[in-house]
Amino acid sequence: MRHSALVTHLSNALLGLVLLSPIAHSAEIQVVSSGGFAAAYKQLAADFEKETHHKLVSGWGPSMGTTKNAIPLRLERGETIDVVIMVGGSLDELMSQGKLLAGSKVVLANSPIACAVKKGAPKPDISTVQKLRAAFLNAKTIAYSDSASGEYIKKELMDKLGIAEQMKDKVRQIPATPVGEIVAKGEAELGCQQRSELMAVGGGIDIIGLLPDDVQLVTPFSAAVVAKSKVPEQAKALVDFLGSPKNANTIRATGLEPSHLE
Repeated sequence: MRHSALVTHLSNALLGLVLLSPIAHSAEIQVVSSGGFAAAYKQLAADFEKETHHKLVSGWGPSMGTTKNAIPLRLERGETIDVVIMVGGSLDELMSQGKLLAGSKVVLANSPIACAVKKGAPKPDISTVQKLRAAFLNAKTIAYSDSASGEYIKKELMDKLGIAEQMKDKVRQIPATPVGEIVAKGEAELGCQQRSELMAVGGGIDIIGLLPDDVQLVTPFSAAVVAKSKVPEQAKALVDFLGSPKNANTIRATGLEPSHLE
């Protein structure tokens, strides 16, 4: 009887340790990130999973637009999503609609717009507004995205440069596909998008520089918990982790500017 009682006691103790372990409390967190923060997220995701034992199920989609993977449309369809990472203005709009958990927003990074050419092609100087204007006018085709950077280029930048009419037949707004891939294939002579998204393309393009400060648009990327998340505590832990100062170097290496250093 004593032996049996001891075995039972030890079994219960071991069971208690298992129940208290992080693995026993792990959760599956559904995440959708827009392209601007995707490279940083991919690097940080493994660290978060290792630290917490939670599993991240990742998806990708633009912060706006009408493509089927656009984050607002995915939420509208009722897809199972716990965390969104997207352009701050679009995130704020979803927050105001009650689709994201109030108070869960964390600004992660700021993203400037850069331009690129096919690898090995001549590199026009875009260091000043006048030189950028000349580069656009001299290019046969220019590609930009259907998300934040592209909307800015289409609706504001061309007017600021005074070349909207001249560029009408030269520009292509690219849905769903990274602009850098279009440039790498030679389907556009010049492509402009978030620097982090151009860097993520890797080989095949040369980034020629950022838009000049006078006409630059720096876009904040933020994360928040979806209001209908079934794992809100774990989802918030991920949001806070992504915005932690300890991850600044990783974020910077992907072409973004860590927000907490501003």
